Amino acid sequence: MEHIQSHNELISQIQEGKPTYLLLYKSGSDLSQCAVKNITKAKKDNADYTVLFADVTTVKDIHGNYGITTVPSLLEFQKGEFKKVIKGCNSPHFYKSVFENIVSPAAGGAGRKSTKSVIVYSTPSCPWCNKLKTYLRQNNIQFQDIDVSKNQSAAKRMMKGSGQQGVPQTEINGQFIVGFDKPKIDKLLNINPN
Repeated sequence: MEHIQSHNELISQIQEGKPTYLLLYKSGSDLSQCAVKNITKAKKDNADYTVLFADVTTVKDIHGNYGITTVPSLLEFQKGEFKKVIKGCNSPHFYKSVFENIVSPAAGGAGRKSTKSVIVYSTPSCPWCNKLKTYLRQNNIQFQDIDVSKNQSAAKRMMKGSGQQGVPQTEINGQFIVGFDKPKIDKLLNINPN
């Protein structure tokens, strides 16, 4: 794990040109430790991207520059520019797909239908959640899966965004779809139904 101690260190890293990811985390936080562990599992050694870590309890000058108010947050930089933030703790598989999508153009080739931000809010016991996720995978849509039974802040964000607490819900570029509403999902993600 390569830790950095300042915004200046981050700037010098992202100016090297290769894709760079920075995990802002807080030591002592279970959610942060989950993200550190899963990113460490997902990262390949000698890859064409850099993964950095910064503990916000000691590094105070980074998060304010990018509008980050919650941790863990994974910041993505491409060609020296800040691109996006992925919040919370995700699976090693999810992080691996994020890293490989950038460094492997074949992974994002003609089969990929969406570059939109897609978040699925679900619970393990929800059969419609599984049907929705299967449908997205079949259509090569990358998404972040959040288990709202374990992530209260995400559950609150979901309820605030849609006014509903039932699952599944899909957030596509900030727009919430309640339930497995295939026509709306197809329209927002440009999926051509068979």
